[in-house]
Amino acid sequence: MNEKFSKIGFILAVAGSAVGLGNAWKFPTLVGQNGGSAFIVLYLLLTFLVSFVIFLGEIAIGKISEKDAVGAFESLAPKNKNLWKFAGFCIIGAILIFSFYSVIMGWILKYVVTSIYFLPNSMKESEEIFNSLLTKDLGTSIFYFTIAVLMSFYVVSKGVKSGIERLNIWMMPALFIFLIIMLIYSMNMNGFLDSAKFMLMPDFTKLNKDSILSALGLAFFTLSLGVGTIITYAASLPNKTNLLTSSLSIVFINILIGIMMGLIVFTFIFEYGGNPAQEGPGLVFISLITLFSKLGFIGNLFAAMFFISLLFAALTSAVSMIEPSALFLINNYKFSRKKALKFIFVFVYIMGILCILSYQSVTSNSLTFFGKSFFDCLDYLTSNLMMPITGIIVAIFVGFVMKKQSLYALFGLYMGRKLFLIWYFLLRFIAPVAVVIIMVNQLFFS
Repeated sequence: MNEKFSKIGFILAVAGSAVGLGNAWKFPTLVGQNGGSAFIVLYLLLTFLVSFVIFLGEIAIGKISEKDAVGAFESLAPKNKNLWKFAGFCIIGAILIFSFYSVIMGWILKYVVTSIYFLPNSMKESEEIFNSLLTKDLGTSIFYFTIAVLMSFYVVSKGVKSGIERLNIWMMPALFIFLIIMLIYSMNMNGFLDSAKFMLMPDFTKLNKDSILSALGLAFFTLSLGVGTIITYAASLPNKTNLLTSSLSIVFINILIGIMMGLIVFTFIFEYGGNPAQEGPGLVFISLITLFSKLGFIGNLFAAMFFISLLFAALTSAVSMIEPSALFLINNYKFSRKKALKFIFVFVYIMGILCILSYQSVTSNSLTFFGKSFFDCLDYLTSNLMMPITGIIVAIFVGFVMKKQSLYALFGLYMGRKLFLIWYFLLRFIAPVAVVIIMVNQLFFS
């Protein structure tokens, strides 16, 4: 019998899984590049038509089976059980993501520490420091990566209630408090008005085909779909939970944090003449940290608070990537939780070290494949192949293999028959086609 979340624990745990580093740079950047709130409206529309539909499908698989991802597909399939169980090995994708995700967590930890007493004064100095960390300072990278991995595994070792739920019960509200404090401070800066216009004033002329595909991809990937996390967490979902309102709460929290992050980040960008089009780590580790230095001592405090917020967001996502594989080993091989985590730890630690070495100047050539570093290969494999393929499989499995009556028994009380039939139609005919479009676009046109 799986250990159960409380109702609020489930909401915060899944929200914590969904709220990750993408909220800090991918969401704000895409919003800024694609017409502000016009893109947000488009993103919301596609979230509810595609990703939320598949999200509920993963909830159904986990809740009805109350098993790990592999066992869930196997037990629910009326025939071809040995074939369907392979769909559950999407949990491998979560472990691969954690392998490079924890490297980024290591960078964040390093910046939490150093920003307390030092901030670079120029973009050139900031870029040199970050590039040195990636390409030369192997010892520092491994040290902070190791701490990040150990932190994540320690939380999961405590189990669902005492580990994952307790982490999210504390860290998700703490993340909100940090963001609110920074947002209030940002409101007193001249750049806040420009940031608000940039994020929230619609400019529909900037929307195009690429905007739709970007919004579709973001809507899919920001709900932790396709890696077994939602299935695994739903297996520990308490009975009599309102699945619809709980799921909507998760989507709302995810979007709210993305908007708050965007307003904060772009306030500083506009205040000090940064580049709002810069994406990813460069936006945070190079541009933003340089801008904080212009505030003097308060900038150090602000920078430390910002990176702690990133760490909280990253850690709540990281633990959700470990639990699916841990539950699989516990259920199928009768491992203790500690033994299961030891097996997973060895694998992800080796993969993480390879990711670090793939950026180091001395070893990068040996760990470059098809023009991509080992780090980037893992990112490409999981984001462009494994996650969308699993999303398609989930839609087909729930829509065409699972019994419609059991799905209605699960959702009907909260949806009503009409809304249930709309969801069921979207799951069978709209969502999988949309995910195929995302996948083809990312593989061949991005």
